[in-house]
Amino acid sequence: MKIQIKHEIRNRLRVHLPMKRLSFTEADTLDDYLQSLPEIRQVTVYERTADVVIVYDCDRAKAIGILTEFSFKSVEVREKNPERSGKELSAVYRDRIITDIMIHYGKRLILPFYVRRIWERIKAVKYILRGLKSLREGQIRVELLDAVAITAAIITGDYKTASSVMFLLKIGDTLEEWTHKRTVDDLARRMSLNVDKVWLVTDTGEVQTDSSKISCGDKVVVQMGNMIPFDGEVCDGEAMVNQASMTGESAAVRKCHGAAVFAGTVVEEGQITICVTQTEGRGRFDKIVKMIEESEKLKSSLESKAERLADRLVPYTFLASGLTYLFSRNVTKAVSVLMVDYSCALKMAMPLSVLSAIREAADYGITVKGGRFLEAVAEADTIVFDKTGTLTKAAPTVKQVVSFCDETEDELLRQAACLEEHFPHSVARAVVDAAQEKGLMHDEMHTRAEYIVAHGIASFIDDKKAVIGSYHFVFEDEGVTIEPEYQKRFDELPASCSHLYFAKDGKLCAVILIEDPMRRESAEVVEKLKGQGFKHIVMMTGDSERTAKAIAASAGINEYYAEVLPEDKAGYIERAKSEGRRVIMVGDGINDSPALSAADAGIAISEGAEIARQIADITISGGNLESIVLLRELSVLLMNRIKFNYRTIVSFNTALIVLGIAGLMPPATSAMLHNGSTVALGLKSLTDLKPVV
Repeated sequence: MKIQIKHEIRNRLRVHLPMKRLSFTEADTLDDYLQSLPEIRQVTVYERTADVVIVYDCDRAKAIGILTEFSFKSVEVREKNPERSGKELSAVYRDRIITDIMIHYGKRLILPFYVRRIWERIKAVKYILRGLKSLREGQIRVELLDAVAITAAIITGDYKTASSVMFLLKIGDTLEEWTHKRTVDDLARRMSLNVDKVWLVTDTGEVQTDSSKISCGDKVVVQMGNMIPFDGEVCDGEAMVNQASMTGESAAVRKCHGAAVFAGTVVEEGQITICVTQTEGRGRFDKIVKMIEESEKLKSSLESKAERLADRLVPYTFLASGLTYLFSRNVTKAVSVLMVDYSCALKMAMPLSVLSAIREAADYGITVKGGRFLEAVAEADTIVFDKTGTLTKAAPTVKQVVSFCDETEDELLRQAACLEEHFPHSVARAVVDAAQEKGLMHDEMHTRAEYIVAHGIASFIDDKKAVIGSYHFVFEDEGVTIEPEYQKRFDELPASCSHLYFAKDGKLCAVILIEDPMRRESAEVVEKLKGQGFKHIVMMTGDSERTAKAIAASAGINEYYAEVLPEDKAGYIERAKSEGRRVIMVGDGINDSPALSAADAGIAISEGAEIARQIADITISGGNLESIVLLRELSVLLMNRIKFNYRTIVSFNTALIVLGIAGLMPPATSAMLHNGSTVALGLKSLTDLKPVV
């Protein structure tokens, strides 16, 4: 694509594309594609002028190359095509607000006074009906207060005040609806733009294929711990499926032949083959939107407390207005009190604060499923880390394959990779990557592989039982033995690496030495977390005592537990919670799922197992553990904002009521200041908690 550079400063370009304007979908596609690239830090697309501004973290030539090589027709770009246009949504609401403003002020210049009176009375009907509905439901809410205030203004002949109140209420409602939909849609689009690999059933066996190449009617295998990528029907196998993202139910549901399964749900146990019935469209996107909408119901206690208080304060506003009229016999003063309420501002500012914080976290690669979990992170005093793939490097590597039979090291690695490629774990990926680097093709050569959580994998190769996994699983559970001539070689295995044991027909065939160095930022992150107020920082691992001790010491962690099972991690968290502690769990594997579920806030690494991400309350990018420090900071800032909003709303509106009772502020001014401050505070709540540096 040809581009024209219109303006340039250091690490920032504004370019014009070779077209008069972009459609909303094209603008969103370009925006999402560029945002997904690590070289691009910030993107702004102007659809009306076909301009794009980028801030980049690479050399200038590469940034220009990214733009010139872009094409809306490329496969990579089409895969990132948004299912709903955020820019189109914004344009609709922006035009609606501009139209409302023009009508509000234009009618004063065009319509005669008596026509405007009729107009205001007709408009008031909508708000009066809202109030009556609230009363009919047996509740005294802000809708009733608005209805009484507008009615009182019309009865007293103050049509200007009634018109201003209805105008500001309408603008406030539109702004709230706009920001809510925009934030939810933007977050949903970020979460839905994932290109996954799937296992396609072919005549020659299972083949790993891009999900974009799957068509309706194809058969796809979904292993334990993986997400179901498409809507479909089970045609083979049996599994327990976690459907929390769709139904909210925590218990897994049994799925067997003929049962319907849905995209976005996760296989907890077993393995199934599904016949795909839907590969595209709005189904997946709408499910993600639903999940985010549901997450907003997971309010923090501060947010819920503020909203409950808001509803409780409405009757007191009526009482204050009644007492004002009773003692002063002044209708104007009584109406001034009615023009002010706490509920409107509290119910608008608090949810928008949380939604904005969730959106801001998403900008940093952090997905949060509800305000309650941000509060838990802000108040937590204990954080528990899994070791492998969390504190240690996200991509461990194979250092060496040691043979204990007459087969070559490459052949043993090929067979091990054939088993490991089906399962989502950082060590499994290391084995598969090592085989790929050596060009070892590993076509399907085994029967169905069975994953045993926290232990390993069992299958059959050439009618011989094959197992790969931990020492406990291979030697103690499976009774594998070592040929006498290889015992010395086994005893001399280096202690500096983790060991993955591979056996066939009850005999040890290979030990794969896994180099799993600690992340370079782990020690710094642990130190920062201590500075942020965490009193207990714990590491738990299924590895040996020797390995655990070394990693804990390097990371600066004093409390660690080695050779633990999944239930041990969950048990520790439950005990800590019973002692009154608030606990965060950070993990990435299937075996971390019980602990992630038990914690006040479970944090999963994005590159980990699908089931871990499904169960976790928060998902962070696997690139850097600094995200946890940032998450804590954002959570504390959010709680501070909610407290500030609460104090500001209560104090400002109380002052307006007092001024109204004293007769120092007319109803029109009270209404303008109250509604104006509500909209202003709502907009302030949408600003970033952490300014961009």
